Amino acid sequence: MTTNENKIKTSPLILLTGASGYVGGRLLHLLEADGCRVRCLARRPEVLQSKVARSTEVVAGDVLNRASLDAALQGVRIAYYLVHSMGADESFEEADRIAAQNFGQAAKAAGVERIIYLGGLASDTEALSPHLRSRREVGQILRESTVPVLEFRASIIIGSGSLSFEMIRSLVDRLPIMITPKWVKMPAQPIAIDDVLAYLMAALTLPVEQCRVYEIGGADQMSYADIMRVYARQRGMRCRMIPVPVLTPFLSSLWLGFITPLYARIGRKLVASIVHTTVVRDNSALTTFAIRPIGVEAAVHRALKSDEERFATTRWSDAFSSSGSQSPALSESGNTPNQAWGGVKFGTRLVDSRTIRVEIAPALAFRAIEKIGGDNGWYAWNWLWKVRGALDLLVGGVGVRRGRTSPTTLHVGDALDFWRVEVIEPNHRLRLLAEMKLPGRAWLEFEVTADGASSIIRQTAIFDPVGLGGLAYWYAIYPLHQIIFRDMLRGIARAAVRDSG
Repeated sequence: MTTNENKIKTSPLILLTGASGYVGGRLLHLLEADGCRVRCLARRPEVLQSKVARSTEVVAGDVLNRASLDAALQGVRIAYYLVHSMGADESFEEADRIAAQNFGQAAKAAGVERIIYLGGLASDTEALSPHLRSRREVGQILRESTVPVLEFRASIIIGSGSLSFEMIRSLVDRLPIMITPKWVKMPAQPIAIDDVLAYLMAALTLPVEQCRVYEIGGADQMSYADIMRVYARQRGMRCRMIPVPVLTPFLSSLWLGFITPLYARIGRKLVASIVHTTVVRDNSALTTFAIRPIGVEAAVHRALKSDEERFATTRWSDAFSSSGSQSPALSESGNTPNQAWGGVKFGTRLVDSRTIRVEIAPALAFRAIEKIGGDNGWYAWNWLWKVRGALDLLVGGVGVRRGRTSPTTLHVGDALDFWRVEVIEPNHRLRLLAEMKLPGRAWLEFEVTADGASSIIRQTAIFDPVGLGGLAYWYAIYPLHQIIFRDMLRGIARAAVRDSG
């Protein structure tokens, strides 16, 4: 047995929630590298299973299901609570409240010795946005469980793939001159993702009597406008801003959605939080922890360097909460989508399928399929996909600006424009679950099978309508789908043959 394996065997069991998210995904790798014994709680374990070390356990569970938490917390001594519902609908505050109550009660019943929670930084004297108010309330509810809680409250997090950094990058890269509302000038204390992770790791060994609320921030206090100037300077660009006196959170969110990877609902909640001053007023974190956070210049430089060396380890859109709804689970076999969603039973499943033959091996044919979406496009009618994304954005959907993590490879759980990768079998099958606003559920599936020296590519669109509105939607767009999907399949075939040479 190696030294690391022996450490894992004897170390206290740690439960990590939110391991599919931006912060949780990075924290997971640090815990594993440090030899910690980790158990991850996930609504969809199959998404995480391929991303964890062999020593890490992944269990099915949901913070909204108390019974699942009782089983997941058995034997756990330390629990990370990195769950929030920012992408959910307007009932997210109630969902956050119920989740925190369930988790706190289950943690107490299981004898958990401490909960480590990451919340949001804001003043105690001003009226908070619903998002920040909910984050503050979650911390209070966890403390009411009587389990010792160590809560970090952070301002803007700067790192490759973070929500705030992706917004800043998109605005500066795409708009040499931008109209800016008042919220871009609100004082903040940005902190690098590596420093946030350092605090979360240090919380494991802090004496339990020192578990309390700690405000954490970087070395500099500056606004979003200042951060954009720092980013532009490091990229060798110019950033011109024209301030306007009034731009409501709703209008700001639509503007952000058309320019950045954000979508309207996430944009509204982010903007509503930005209007608050988020600077550290209590410096206890600096006296308690041996961590000296870096400044914004260094944080932006590190984020850019990380992007140049490799794609972001995790992205804000990786989390299923970024889809704006509870993501439905796969069937146990993983072969067909479930018939029920959110308690709604579906009727007749509508299917549209077509095939094309290509004179290349399946592995070469599948390579073109795996590159679909993002900057690679959809092989036909890309402008129509963009129009569909814009319409989705207007009604509070995700739009198409989330793109994809890698231009060449996909993994289960990846966000892909306004789809989510639900199944991927190398060189054989890709199934995408639609996350745009629809009167039902939709999937787009590609299968490649060998036929002698050739390959057959099958493309299948599947739709489970809800009520008459769902049926009307399907038949209204059916003629357009015939053209778009036909040309997409032909485009995939052409690209596969071209790239195989």
